[in-house]
Amino acid sequence: MKNTTEATTFILKGLTDNTELQIILFFLFLAIYLFTLIGNVGLIVLVIGDPQLHTPMYCFLSVLSSVDACYSSDITPNMLVGFMSKNKIISFHGCAVQMFLAVTFGTTECFLLAAMAYDRYVAIHNPLMYAASMSPRVYVSLIIASYAGGILHAVIHTVATFSLSFCCSNEIRHIFCDIPPLLAISCSDTYVNELLLFFFVSSIELVTILVILVSYAFIFLTILKMNSAEGRRKVFSTCGAHLTAVSIFYGTILFMYVRPSSSYSLEHDMIVSSFYTIGIPMLNPIIYSLRNKDVKEAMRRVLRKKSY
Repeated sequence: MKNTTEATTFILKGLTDNTELQIILFFLFLAIYLFTLIGNVGLIVLVIGDPQLHTPMYCFLSVLSSVDACYSSDITPNMLVGFMSKNKIISFHGCAVQMFLAVTFGTTECFLLAAMAYDRYVAIHNPLMYAASMSPRVYVSLIIASYAGGILHAVIHTVATFSLSFCCSNEIRHIFCDIPPLLAISCSDTYVNELLLFFFVSSIELVTILVILVSYAFIFLTILKMNSAEGRRKVFSTCGAHLTAVSIFYGTILFMYVRPSSSYSLEHDMIVSSFYTIGIPMLNPIIYSLRNKDVKEAMRRVLRKKSY
């Protein structure tokens, strides 16, 4: 028998141990984080404050912005502290909470993007029945279901991961307490955890991507039947931002989690994780602002009021 000690704390190694580079990264990620908060909170305030944006589409967008702001806030502040401190320790329970929140917000965003695609299909396929088909009861139920799915998914992985033993090492070579790097330092058999990770992530991705693809297939068929060039332009304007956000988000998630465990490279995964947990929440408000005519017009109305 060999004596082992269970880890009660973890050390998040982060992106680099180079002190000078850490200072540069601190200011870079601080700027990104502040821009993320300003962009997403600003979009939420804009949607709430402009009566013309009180539609299901922009309700989904404001909820997506709140998820992005929370997602980034779960990861970035702790990482910023790590850059400026030699003490990169996170408690066992703190690590569990961080992973739970990260999985919750990441999964919720997947479901929200699928719900937004369905919303666009309903609006474009039959605009006269849009208000009845996408009533407050329907879109609020979709938002609640998205959060419920995210929380359930997070509970499964958090319980499964933190039921393992961590007696070999407590150094996590990652920017936050994510599932693959925690499995990598466990001294337990992680086969079941890897199966759970692959099964649930791939199932969620498959279902939500299928909803998005089917919705946009019907949207494309509707566009082909349109005689008005202006109508087609407006459809592309409202759907282009969503398609861009979907492509970026799902591409990185598929790369991160739907792979054999033998192909994981923690160094490369840290960079990809930085992008989808910190970069994408910053990009989303930019994408939806620049590629959406209604949002740009609402911003102009706000600026005119301020100037007066």
